[in-house]
Amino acid sequence: MTHNNSDIVQRIKYLMRELNCRQVEFARRIGIDNSNLSKYLNGHLPMSDAFINRIVVNVGVSKQWLVDGTDLPFAKSAAPVATDVTEVHGDLVPAPRGQGTPVYNIDVTAGNAPRERLFADEFITGWVNLPKVIDRDCRIVRVSGDSMSPVIQNGDFIAVRELTNTRMIFWGHIYVVLLDDFRLVKYLRRHPDPARVILRSENPAYDDMEVLRTDIRELMFVQHILHLDTRL
Repeated sequence: MTHNNSDIVQRIKYLMRELNCRQVEFARRIGIDNSNLSKYLNGHLPMSDAFINRIVVNVGVSKQWLVDGTDLPFAKSAAPVATDVTEVHGDLVPAPRGQGTPVYNIDVTAGNAPRERLFADEFITGWVNLPKVIDRDCRIVRVSGDSMSPVIQNGDFIAVRELTNTRMIFWGHIYVVLLDDFRLVKYLRRHPDPARVILRSENPAYDDMEVLRTDIRELMFVQHILHLDTRL
C-alpha cells in the first residue's frame, strides 16, 4: 500500500523540526539512505507502508497522526515502550557471560550516583540475549516505585539507551532522568517555556514536575520494559 499525500511530507518535516534533527540525521535514525529520504520528501518516491512504518518504529510517532493527521504525534499511548512489552519468563540472565545486553544489579530510581558509577562493571549480574528485541548498546536495570504504574510496575526491568545529545528529546516517551539529587523514570512532555520540561508520571496520583533543562545531567531513553514472571 502506498500513500500519495503531500501532507505526510509536511508532517515528516515537522518531526525533523521538533526533534531538532537535520535530514541526514533523520535518515540515519530511521535506517535509510539520505538520498532516498530526499526522494520521498520531494515526491519522487511514493509513501509506502514500509517507509511509514520505519518512521513509526524508529521515532515512536503515532502512525495515525503521521498518515492522516489525527491523534497526537507523540501521545503517551503511542510511546513504544508503553505498548511493546517484552515478557521474560524465569531467569533474567540467560545469555552466556559477555554476550547480549548487560543486566545491572541496581535500582535506577534509587540514589544519585553519577552515570559512570551507575554502570560500573562490578554491578553486572548477567546478560540477556534478545537481539531482535533489545539493541546491543542498551543496558538493563531495575525500577522501583509505582509512579509509572501500570506501564512500569514496581520491580520491573527496563532496557535503556544512553543519549549523547540531551537536547534531542522525543516528547511523550519515557526516559530515565538524572538530576543532581534524584534519578527518575518519567514521560518527558513539552513545556510552554522552552527552557523547561515537564516530567509526567503514568500514575495519576503523582503530580507533574517541572525542571529546567539545564538541571538535567543525563538522559537515558527507555527502549523496552521487561516484566519478570515470577510464577514460573
